[in-house]
This record gives sequence, structure tokens and C-alpha cells, in this order.
Amino acid sequence: MTSSIGERIAKISSSLPSSVRLIAVSKTVPAEVMRSAYAAGIRDFAESRIQEAAKKQAELQDLSDITWHFIGHLQSNKAKKALEQFSWIHSVDNLQLAQRLDQLAEQLGVTPNICLQVKILPDPNKGGWTVAQLLTDLSVINQYKNLHIQGLMTIPPLGLNEAEILNVFNTTHDLAKTIRDQHWSHIEMQHLSMGMSGDYHLAVQAGATMVRLGTILFGDRTERM
Repeated sequence: MTSSIGERIAKISSSLPSSVRLIAVSKTVPAEVMRSAYAAGIRDFAESRIQEAAKKQAELQDLSDITWHFIGHLQSNKAKKALEQFSWIHSVDNLQLAQRLDQLAEQLGVTPNICLQVKILPDPNKGGWTVAQLLTDLSVINQYKNLHIQGLMTIPPLGLNEAEILNVFNTTHDLAKTIRDQHWSHIEMQHLSMGMSGDYHLAVQAGATMVRLGTILFGDRTERM
């Protein structure tokens, strides 16, 4: 990619509504490149591997106003480290994981920001609640008072056309409204984490409040490994 990271960030940031938070997906991105993104105004970085993130967090600890987001599949045995390293976890994809995080958050004295990952269409390659299962589980999730449940996260299956992708995002938006209208005491639906480099414009159209962009900011992963 010929333009600089700063130019790409400026261009995308200027195209996003002020209500949308730009989260830079920095997996496989070296810390020094992340510094360039920081200098261009990025304050939200997302990682999907605990160990890789820890190394970069140590290298960037002087940048104290970074907010770290975890977006990968989270195994229960890594839940404690995730809570210690990240203030946002976007990929809470089942009830057992939510329960584990709630227990650990109480022990650690933290209140992580959580997005519940929902699977709008069947997809064997993705985790997440089905819509029906999530609605069933809300009464249990509402008891997890150590989690700040902020909204939903979704990833469309591969191979969809634009109309189908937009429908996934619109359905997620409508699901959040349905949950919000139920007025749970410990479940908020203020945020929709949806949209990546290839489809974020559709996610914004459907009401995303957070877009997770990697390739469009940093280039293909093969270019930087």
C-alpha cells in the first residue's frame, strides 16, 4: 500500500460518523507500526492472541491512554489473563465463558466491558450464540454483576454478497433493540461491534458503534509478517 498509515487513518476517520469508534486490529502488527497509528490518533487497539498482546503492551506501556480490546476466540483457561490485559472483550460467545469471566472479575476487582458475540447465520467457523439461545440465556447473563455488558458483536460468514452482509448487520441491530426494550438491570445494549475492512461501510449503515479495522489500515498480514 503506497499511502502512509497516517494518511489511511485520517481518510477513514474522516469518513466515519462521530458516533463510531475506530478500533485498529493490530494482530501481527509490530509495536513500532502501532506507534505510527497512535501518532495518527488511534487510541483503541484490538488483539486476538493473549501472548502476542502482552509483548506489545509491555513495549507500548508509555502510551498510557491506549484502550485494549480482545477480539479473538477466548478459551476459559486464558480468561484471567484476558481480564488482566484488556478492558474490552468483544468475543464472549457462550454462557460458560461469561460465567467464568464474572467469577474471575469479582476475584480481580475489575469490571470489564463485554460484548456478547452472536451468530446471526449458521457458520461452523465462528463462535457465538444463536439468536434464540441468546434470548433464552439473558436471564442468567443478567445475574453477572461483575461484567459491564455493553452490547453485541457479530461477524458475517464468508461468501455473502453485500445485501446479505447488510441483512446480518441490520438483524444484529434489531436484536440489540429487542434486548434493550426488555429493560434488564445488568445488560446494556449501547454498542454494536461489527464491521471489518471489507464491510465496515455496511456495518456503519446498519448502526455499528465500533468497527474493527486491520488490513485497510496496516496492509495485508502477509505484507507485515
